[in-house]
Amino acid sequence: MPSSANPAGLLPSAPERKGSDYFLLLCRAAAVLAVLVLGWIFWEIFREAKPALGKFGFGFLTSASWQPNRDRYGVLPFLVGTSATALIALVLALPPGLAIAIFLSEDFLPRPARQFVRFVVELLAAIPSVVYGLWGIFVIIPIIQPVGAWTSEHFGQIPLLAGPAYGNSMLTAGVVLALMVLPTITAIARSSLVAVPRSLREGAYALGATRWEVILGVILPTAAPGVVAATILALGRAMGETMAVAMLIGNSPRLSWSIFAPSGTLASLLANQFGEAEGMQVSALMYAALVLVALTLAVNFIGEAVLRYMQKRTEGIH
Repeated sequence: MPSSANPAGLLPSAPERKGSDYFLLLCRAAAVLAVLVLGWIFWEIFREAKPALGKFGFGFLTSASWQPNRDRYGVLPFLVGTSATALIALVLALPPGLAIAIFLSEDFLPRPARQFVRFVVELLAAIPSVVYGLWGIFVIIPIIQPVGAWTSEHFGQIPLLAGPAYGNSMLTAGVVLALMVLPTITAIARSSLVAVPRSLREGAYALGATRWEVILGVILPTAAPGVVAATILALGRAMGETMAVAMLIGNSPRLSWSIFAPSGTLASLLANQFGEAEGMQVSALMYAALVLVALTLAVNFIGEAVLRYMQKRTEGIH
C-alpha cells in the first residue's frame, strides 16, 4: 500500500533517489573526463609542435615544400589530399548509403531479408583497414588506371582530370574510403528514418500520396537531422583514416589538383614518417597532427551548426 506521504506510489523512495543521484554524478564525471582527456591530448600535441609553430607560423599551411633534409616543411599538398579524398569518398558513399538506408527502413523486403542485408552492410565496418588497402591494390587500382588513362586522354584539359593517370592516386584512395564510410552513413541514416513517427506516414497515405511521395516528401525531410549527422561522422572518419589511404594514395609530397595523381594526407604523412623522424621534423609532424585535429574539430562544429539548423526546421513535425 502506498504511504500517505507518497499516496500514488509514484515518487521514488529515498534509496532510489540516492542511486539516481549517484548515477547522475557518474555521468557528469564521465562527460567532464572526456573533455579533460581531449584537452590533454590537444595540449600535448601543441607543446610538441611549438618549435615548428614558432619557426614556420601560418606559412606551414600554405607552403608546398616538404624537405626533411633541408628542414623545410609545408603541408598544403597534404591538406589538399586530405580534403580531396574525403570529399570523393563522401560523394561516392552518400547516395548509395542513403538509398540502402531507405531500402532497409521500408517494407521492400521481408523482415529476415532486411536483417540479413543490414548485417552484411554493417559487417563492412568490421573489416580491418589494412585489408581494405590490400583489396584496393589488387582490385581497385587495375580498374582505376585504364579508366583514368582514357579520361585524361579525352578530358585532360580539365585540371581535375589531367594526366598522366597513376594507379596510386587520390581517386583510388577516395573509392576505397567510400566503401569504408558506407556502413556509418547507412546505419545512422536508417536509425533516423525508422524513428520517423508512423502517424506521419499514415497521414500522408490518407491524403492520397504515393509510396515514393511519402518517402521523398515526408520521411526524408523529417529524418534530415540524422542524415546530416551521418554525413558529418562519415566525413570525419574519411579524414582520419590512415592505413588504407597510406597504401593507396601514393604518398607524394607534390601538390597536384588532378584526382588521378599521387598525393598524401595528413594522417598518411604521420604514419609514414613519424617512426624515423628526429629534431625539427618531429615538431613539424606534430604541427601537422595539430592541423588535422583542428580540421576535424572544425568539421564537427560546422556539422553541429547544420544539425541544429535542420532540427529547428523539423522541430514542429510530430
